[in-house]
Amino acid sequence: MFLRGRPITMYIPSGIRSLEELPSGPPPETLSLDWVYGYRGRDSRSNLFVLRSGEVVYFIACVVVLYRPGGGPGGPGGGGQRHYRGHTDCVRCLAVHPDGVRVASGQTAGVDKDGKPLQPVVHIWDSETLLKLQEIGLGAFERGVGALAFSAADQGAFLCVVDDSNEHMLSVWDCSRGMKLAEIKSTNDSVLAVGFNPRDSSCIVTSGKSHVHFWNWSGGVGVPGNGTLTRKQGVFGKYKKPKFIPCFVFLPDGDILTGDSEGNILTWGRSPSDSKTPGRGGAKETYGIVAQAHAHEGSIFALCLRRDGTVLSGGGRDRRLVQWGPGLVALQEAEIPEHFGAVRAIAEGLGSELLVGTTKNALLRGDLAQGFSPVIQGHTDELWGLCTHPSQNRFLTCGHDRQLCLWDGESHALAWSIDLKETGLCADFHPSGAVVAVGLNTGRWLVLDTETREIVSDVIDGNEQLSVVRYSPDGLYLAIGSHDNVIYIYSVSSDGAKSSRFGRCMGHSSFITHLDWSKDGNFIMSNSGDYEILYWDVAGGCKQLKNRYESRDREWATYTCVLGFHVYGVWPDGSDGTDINSLCRSHNERVVAVADDFCKVHLFQYPCARAKAPSRMYGGHGSHVTSVRFTHDDSHLVSLGGKDASIFQWRVLGAGGAGPAPATPSRTPSLSPASSLDV
Repeated sequence: MFLRGRPITMYIPSGIRSLEELPSGPPPETLSLDWVYGYRGRDSRSNLFVLRSGEVVYFIACVVVLYRPGGGPGGPGGGGQRHYRGHTDCVRCLAVHPDGVRVASGQTAGVDKDGKPLQPVVHIWDSETLLKLQEIGLGAFERGVGALAFSAADQGAFLCVVDDSNEHMLSVWDCSRGMKLAEIKSTNDSVLAVGFNPRDSSCIVTSGKSHVHFWNWSGGVGVPGNGTLTRKQGVFGKYKKPKFIPCFVFLPDGDILTGDSEGNILTWGRSPSDSKTPGRGGAKETYGIVAQAHAHEGSIFALCLRRDGTVLSGGGRDRRLVQWGPGLVALQEAEIPEHFGAVRAIAEGLGSELLVGTTKNALLRGDLAQGFSPVIQGHTDELWGLCTHPSQNRFLTCGHDRQLCLWDGESHALAWSIDLKETGLCADFHPSGAVVAVGLNTGRWLVLDTETREIVSDVIDGNEQLSVVRYSPDGLYLAIGSHDNVIYIYSVSSDGAKSSRFGRCMGHSSFITHLDWSKDGNFIMSNSGDYEILYWDVAGGCKQLKNRYESRDREWATYTCVLGFHVYGVWPDGSDGTDINSLCRSHNERVVAVADDFCKVHLFQYPCARAKAPSRMYGGHGSHVTSVRFTHDDSHLVSLGGKDASIFQWRVLGAGGAGPAPATPSRTPSLSPASSLDV
């Protein structure tokens, strides 16, 4: 096999007489998306709504999640998720139709795996069937869709969209026909929010960096592209002009409230127009500031009009959630705990229940009187480290946000998280499950007790980042692969708590990328950054086995090395050697899962030793997929999105009887065409 022109020699096991007898075709197993951990609150807004069904809708990566909170199966986490998977790149904004069923979601521009640009687009889809009803604006938007809103006065007949181009083009569309009715350059400043006046669809408001604009949209309902949009700037007059106006809300009496970066809520009332300026919107009344209330220390990120007519505001710096009555009298407030971050979005649930999205990618549920507890949590930065528990449906993740998180795959909840103080890049459970080893970006590695979360061991090897930590199958050794080209071997006590340096495997000419132990726990196979495959006799003193031919029949306890005879068919044509980030063989040795640089998870038959083997391919991540691992019983596969900070839990649907039966398929929602981009 060749990568970047380098020949890579792999020896064929003696039991295989010809490659033709190896299995061909995609595996009988398939994946179905079971749960998505995380919520994109860190860098996006207008991203949390409640549908008529009571489901909560939000997005992360390329997936729009419909989450049903519940004391359903699995205790307090409970509930269920469905997923709209029609998007081809990261979703950036959402709007819900007045009917509470239809949803519009806008995606950013991206590139496909051949580097061709994918254009930004808005999908309008049905949240009950998950079917796409309309694709709006393909080819009309630049860079991405920044904000969108449905009209309300006319049963949601229109959609206004602001794109991410330099001019932030504002356009109005006919939802049912997908036709553009009007378009105009709005401003060179960033636009953070857009909305139709709920009583008059000819009035549209946008706000963002140091501006509030009131737009009058006229005509053009029957004729595409014929309507006109005219702008009136909101004048601040004697009031301090804020740097940002991230949010606004329409009141029942026709006034508009804006929340700004100074922590003020401004009330904008209608005033008769100035008769001296006939012509341009002369007949229309204008908006002016009639009141100011200082509501928060620091910016206001969210405003929400409640069913009872009161207004909620959510603070950025002070993390307060305040309920305001008429005349902006504060009625009640609550503070979000610091480790969840600031308030990013507020949505009203059933009864007095509120849902709050935070800047640290958590979704909280509760009310102002009782406080809030998390129902969805996630990481906030790039993810790399993943390992699954040897006997339970649990897994551990770590990454650039320095958090080490243990997740329960049954209840879909965070069991615990601790702050590592440094970037975690790799992790592995001891075969007993009692401790876990975590490798950091400084050459440090820790061993933690999984029950008490105490650090029982803290060691430094070299001063470069660690890319892999792996216990031998009997738990007697721990191998640590570093970017200093060395594999450090430690002997480990039976409970995993104590370890002492046993030796070093030296001989790679580049950094270690992957390694696996043999089933007898005596040998290691390793890959490096310059595509070497080396074998080591650990029990015999960490010696490199020069004759690689002799290792061709050795059986491996795990298979995560991306280079090797049993997996060389997973590599795509013309690959540069970095296209595959992670690979994992199932415990029953029937399939191999692959994480690639093009946001996809693949499933291949194992062994996969035919060039350019066919696979089942699954999208949903919005960034390079950094790791994949099967759970202990092969019932699920976990995948990590790199920069999108998402964790996907996939159910492995079996291949006719053999292997573990899929858990309760009745809870798996039926996949509709729009939601299954799988094959």
